[in-house]
Amino acid sequence: MRILLVEDEPEMAAALSAALKGHDIVVDHVANLADAEEAISADVHAAVLLDRRLPDGDGLSLIPKVRARVDGIPIIVLTARGDLADRIAGLDGGADDYLTKPFSVEELLARLRAVLRRPAGLQSDHVRAGRLTFNFGHREASIEGRPLELPRRELLVLEALLRRMGRTVLRPTLEEAVYNFDDEIQSNALDTHVSRLRRKLAEADAGVEIHGIRGVGYLLKQRT
Repeated sequence: MRILLVEDEPEMAAALSAALKGHDIVVDHVANLADAEEAISADVHAAVLLDRRLPDGDGLSLIPKVRARVDGIPIIVLTARGDLADRIAGLDGGADDYLTKPFSVEELLARLRAVLRRPAGLQSDHVRAGRLTFNFGHREASIEGRPLELPRRELLVLEALLRRMGRTVLRPTLEEAVYNFDDEIQSNALDTHVSRLRRKLAEADAGVEIHGIRGVGYLLKQRT
């Protein structure tokens, strides 16, 4: 999963980014509304975490622009403004959820899972293909109930392919799901992750196969 974090406090942004990365979430961080609006135009994020007190205005002013550009993307407002009137303003302003600082990462992750389960987000918590089951909320893969341990990048590749099961996923789309704006991507890095993932799926007899479409992307299919 790749999310956009709009937060102007460097320490808070660094702590949140590190914590979310530990849960296999790719985080793009921006510190103001102008950069957030530009980042949203890329249409690569599964959700937005939005602070209210930003250097160039109230974060709530970004919500209509997000809604106009990306249909159905969940937005969670993160703010120290926790009065009832502020919470009502946030929800009435179009936010899907409103979390008051300080908060625990566990609660944030639970709220992320909740908004992604709603009709505007994921239609289901999990998907099954062959003998493989993937839980999107907890980002866990298993083979017939047995955990399939994967490094972060390979897990993100698998998630992106499963979200488009049976369809070709373009290389740029996969790269956007796996890397954030600041990552330096080596020319063959994605192919290496896919190759290792393909081998592990085969060794685990997952019942799915990754097919490469030369020069285009990759396709995940159930093995016949």
